Amino acid sequence: MTAENLTSGRIQIAMGLQDVVVDESKICFIDGKLPKLLYYGYNILELAENCSYEEIVHLLLKGKLPTKAELAAISKELIEARGLPADVLDTIRKAPKSSIPMDVLRTAVSQLALTDPKPNDDTPEGRYRKAIRLTALFPEIVAADYRARRGLDAVKNNPRLGHAANFMWLLHGKEAGPFVVKTMDVALVLHAEHSFNASTFTARVIAATLSDMYSAVTGAIGALKGPLHGGANEGVIKTLLEIGDASKVEPWILEKTKDKGFRLMGFGHRVYKALDPRAVVLKKYSEKSGKEAGITKWFEMSVKIEEMMKTREKPLYPNVDFYSASTYYTMGLPPEIFTPIFAVSRVAGWCAHVIEQQSHNRLIRPDCAYTGAMDVPFVPIDKR
Repeated sequence: MTAENLTSGRIQIAMGLQDVVVDESKICFIDGKLPKLLYYGYNILELAENCSYEEIVHLLLKGKLPTKAELAAISKELIEARGLPADVLDTIRKAPKSSIPMDVLRTAVSQLALTDPKPNDDTPEGRYRKAIRLTALFPEIVAADYRARRGLDAVKNNPRLGHAANFMWLLHGKEAGPFVVKTMDVALVLHAEHSFNASTFTARVIAATLSDMYSAVTGAIGALKGPLHGGANEGVIKTLLEIGDASKVEPWILEKTKDKGFRLMGFGHRVYKALDPRAVVLKKYSEKSGKEAGITKWFEMSVKIEEMMKTREKPLYPNVDFYSASTYYTMGLPPEIFTPIFAVSRVAGWCAHVIEQQSHNRLIRPDCAYTGAMDVPFVPIDKR
């Protein structure tokens, strides 16, 4: 970047890297206008209703949907990779009860690198093993922290249960019903991957330095924690709780939107210009979850908010966070673990991108437009 380019006005700055294409990827395709979301070419609407999370892990890490034998194999790998190291579990137990769950998750994942028997194995086989290990252990970390905050001991894994069912078992110490397990499985499928979003790009930037999988995923967790990324679903349920009732939605929205800078969590997306296809699926499960739990008010409020936001001068549409909030809440899950649940799903996508990045690596090093002073005369310290 030269001073001549700066002063001549030839530089066009893409704030937030919007619409900047930085690499190729076979993992995920998004068309924000249709809108459409594909994992390795498969439409998310079909995957969410017909595939287990284990199938999606296979798809993301190996580039194809598994056969029955391949699904059995990867399911076995995930089960065999379960079991938090004692030192990591001890760190979770000793975390202050006032700590943010995403901070506990980030710390525990970083510590997993210290307990890996082959932390420096960066062969394709080594990366795949780490991806399976991380995917298997994320639910245990989130559940152990959830229980520790409530003075409860961690629950041992149930080898009879699949990924989503075992996650619910780890949280509550009992088997969840078929509908709850299906709902969690669908949510995990929907959140597993989303191209070069903030956390995934963070993982790829770290991976591009040839750092390890644990470093890349730890960085991704830090990015996901932010309220403009994964933390939005927690903001959504806080909004619903603040409003309190469907009859109060309209006056609340009208009052809040008087402030031009007001941002309603769960609405709008950098990529989607219409309804997020993941929200289409979760809207159905939010309604079903409410009926299953006998509490439909959160869904009814959400629908009313959605309808009001469509009538604005510049309509806004729900993103994946909006209906995931009411879905999780009616499943009996507290807001503090909404973003960690996002991470439990997205870890497979992060790992897939780390593997892809390092398979054809180039250091990611963008430029910037310097706007500071030029050639400032140096003044010795005794004359300043």
